[in-house]
Amino acid sequence: MKKSFLAITLLFLFFFSCQTEKKINKKKEYLRWVGDIEQNKQIDELEYKVCNGDDKILQYFNVGKGPTYFGEKSRILNTFKTNYKSIADKKENGLIRIRFIVNCKGKAGRFRVLQSDYDYQEKQFDKEIVSQLLNITKGIENWEVLKINQVPLDYYTYLIFKITDGQLTEILP
Repeated sequence: MKKSFLAITLLFLFFFSCQTEKKINKKKEYLRWVGDIEQNKQIDELEYKVCNGDDKILQYFNVGKGPTYFGEKSRILNTFKTNYKSIADKKENGLIRIRFIVNCKGKAGRFRVLQSDYDYQEKQFDKEIVSQLLNITKGIENWEVLKINQVPLDYYTYLIFKITDGQLTEILP
């Protein structure tokens, strides 16, 4: 009886230690940085590619400037002024941020939208407002190719749209 009890106890301890080891060895995958944008086959254009790999995309603070567009900010402002059709609605107030990657060829992709009220609390804007801003941003084709030591880079950038009563009142940065 003692031998069978001992055998069962040893078997139990062996089994338990194997299970514990499996849990310890199970590797969790995390993004490199908070906010990294992974390729999503359901929402991203499949032909859009970064040039230097996902682990070498520079954050906007690494490149030392905000969105870099040929024609400067005035051209971006004019693009939105010309194409955005305001929706008069007193409930549509806050900020819409569109963050994306510009690859080494100056092409933008992997667009992500974050919406908040003026107190930075999550908010859902009217879909027409968001889709207009997103489509106009996707249509911008003249992003500057940035280089370090003559090597073209992939980099994150963003535009923030201030919406007041459904009107586009400011584009940041």
